[in-house]
Amino acid sequence: MVAEAPVRPAETVGYTGTEGGVLAPPGGPVVPAPTTIATTPVTRVAVDATARVERRALTRLLFHLILLAGALTTFFPFYWMVVTAFKTNNEAIAQPPTFIPREWHPENFGISWSAAPFPRYFMSMQFVGKNVVFAALLATMMIPSDATLIPNFVIVTKWLGWYNTYQAQFVPAIGSVFAIFLLRQFFLSIPKELEEAALIDGCSRFRFLWAILLPLSVPALITVALMNFLAAWNSFLWPLLVTSSPEMRPIQLGLIVFQSEAGGRYAELMAASSLVILPTVLVFLLAQKYFVEGIARTGLKG
Repeated sequence: MVAEAPVRPAETVGYTGTEGGVLAPPGGPVVPAPTTIATTPVTRVAVDATARVERRALTRLLFHLILLAGALTTFFPFYWMVVTAFKTNNEAIAQPPTFIPREWHPENFGISWSAAPFPRYFMSMQFVGKNVVFAALLATMMIPSDATLIPNFVIVTKWLGWYNTYQAQFVPAIGSVFAIFLLRQFFLSIPKELEEAALIDGCSRFRFLWAILLPLSVPALITVALMNFLAAWNSFLWPLLVTSSPEMRPIQLGLIVFQSEAGGRYAELMAASSLVILPTVLVFLLAQKYFVEGIARTGLKG
């Protein structure tokens, strides 16, 4: 009998070394060597995240402190004005100044109100609610024109008795909300200091309006005039409703009548159309510079 050789542990039998990162037994297949998995230290990640949070909190705190300092700097003149209004004249100029009045004198407001015509001054300046009125005017631009045809027709023909008249065609178009909006935006772009400097130099309000403001407003006024002219020139539906005789109807209705009479005479129809469109082209070419300038300057301030 042949004695059996002792068996070595499985992890060491026949393995003589590694080749290219694998364990290679003699004469046997190549077995991959076990790999080591690299792990990121959890503690390091937590420390970095905590540091980032602390830096963000510190930055946010510094930012809010700067905002608070700016707000206090802006608010302090208003606070000083209101507090001083309750002081006596001696306390208002006392040194060092007092941040809280020693004695409160609310009668200062009544004395100041009666010392000058402040009610008249308030009426001459900006009034409360002007933005609400302006917003209400702009809201009317959102109403479709077709929805106002019947009410306007009833007012013009039944109440005013203007059927088949010239005033029925141009009076409803006098109050243009878009023209009001355009001119308002243009006037806001003119510096207020210009008027104040003119008044200091002895210029009256009427002279400022005529000699300074009106020349500056030429682009906006020409733009409004041009747009209203084009709207009136191309008007068709409203004149068709409020007129009945040929002598009262504008050019667009006359062109439609001529089209129905001309029939297949397209050359004559194109000639009439050219004559109708010629005035609008000439007016636009002459006023193009002011039209573009007026539209461009209306968005500078608002």
